Amino acid sequence: MWKVTVPAVCVVFTAWFLGNFVLAWFQHKHLRPQTQHHDHPNQITDSQDQSCLCHLTGVLDDCFCDVESIDVFNNFKIYPRIKKLTERDYFRYYRVNLKRPCPFWPDDGHCSIKDCHVEPCPESKVPLGIKSGNYNKYSQASSSMSDVSECEQAKELGAINSTLSNQSKEAFADWARHDDAQDHFCELDDETSPDAEYVDLLLNPERYTGYKGPSAWRVWNSIYEENCFKPRSVYRPLNPLAPSRGDDDGEGFYKWLEGLCLEKRVFYRLISGLHSSINIHLCAEYLLDEGWSRSVWGPNIHEFRRRFDTAETKGEGTRRLKNLYFLYLIELRALYKVAPYFERAIVNLYTGNSPEDGDTKDLLLQIFNEIKAFPMHFDEKSMFAGDKMEAKTLKEEFRLHFKNISRIMDCVGCSKCRLWGKLQTQGLGTALKVLFSEREIQNLPEHSPSKGFQLTRQEIVALINAFGRLSTSIYQLHNFRLMMKEQR
Repeated sequence: MWKVTVPAVCVVFTAWFLGNFVLAWFQHKHLRPQTQHHDHPNQITDSQDQSCLCHLTGVLDDCFCDVESIDVFNNFKIYPRIKKLTERDYFRYYRVNLKRPCPFWPDDGHCSIKDCHVEPCPESKVPLGIKSGNYNKYSQASSSMSDVSECEQAKELGAINSTLSNQSKEAFADWARHDDAQDHFCELDDETSPDAEYVDLLLNPERYTGYKGPSAWRVWNSIYEENCFKPRSVYRPLNPLAPSRGDDDGEGFYKWLEGLCLEKRVFYRLISGLHSSINIHLCAEYLLDEGWSRSVWGPNIHEFRRRFDTAETKGEGTRRLKNLYFLYLIELRALYKVAPYFERAIVNLYTGNSPEDGDTKDLLLQIFNEIKAFPMHFDEKSMFAGDKMEAKTLKEEFRLHFKNISRIMDCVGCSKCRLWGKLQTQGLGTALKVLFSEREIQNLPEHSPSKGFQLTRQEIVALINAFGRLSTSIYQLHNFRLMMKEQR
């Protein structure tokens, strides 16, 4: 299925892995996550230790890569850098509309828990360069105004917009038309809507809010049952939150999954991987104690085991976690593909603060260089590679199913869950857009901002933050391993 020359890959991988193994051995104590000890029913016996993680090993299905290689690569090479990058101003402010009505059923599941609330960022706190929009995205003049007062900056930015030449205006119009014609995999928010607001992602972290019950169940059930290409012949629910029916052991389900074409099987694994990643975030940032003065958030091993333990999940836990790694490889591949877009000198991650903007781009390019050195990327060329007409139909079906899932995110009743659901769904949708735009990216002009493949700032922020969430999930798995060992 995969066009891989095994001997060549083995040589490259052996050299790469040995180097990283030495690095991992040397840095283990420095990267060892700090754990918190709380009085909680998380104690486990020796026989139970890591029962949900001991099978998380070896080569992943549908790709030539193994879990151990991803762990070393992510935890030592990527995670420290992506964490630092997402804390930069360009990537911490995300414009989103959290007031869009659910298009599929009445909005009757709003969360009243205080931790569900999202605190929007006053526009006065948002860097002026971010608010100025695409007209100043590549402007060197606008990026040199960091020493001017805010009012003067606003005046200058307005002057820049009003003095654009007719040729520049026409170029930006072409850019907008081209972007509208792109094959979007997500339902994008209208950033000009009065309901769209800037959110500081660092002040609204993804964590367990207490949002659960019928509303949450209905969202995931709709995603799995109606959008993952499930035929009527499969009796077992795809939604892992749904109770099993009768004595079904899942054999029919896995026969069905293996019988799917690669594209549809990939689609299901992407959704399952996203679901697993979100669950890990909730387990790692769980509300452990709510006192008078402040709430205490931290890892909850009991909750982690409930969601991923082999015994608790009837063998599903390992598959769910492997799908997380699969999704990680998909988005990693997208970053590899999109690197030339950002490597052009004309692309500036503009906030108005020239020194920070330069440092932010340098850090992003460092991450791209690390990704390029990783030898075992997902081969997306095997997807949609059959009969042209059939492949085109399947790709469109694939796109529409995922776009529908992005619309379901507007049905999430918890505002904070909706925020992070929309961001991570849009990030994955942007990754898919990148993977199927390779030719356009390769043919990008070096000095024209308006021709060919384009990403909006909203897509860029979602792409990087979504991958950052996956990187954090894999890092947190390492954290849970250590805590389980310490509690034997």
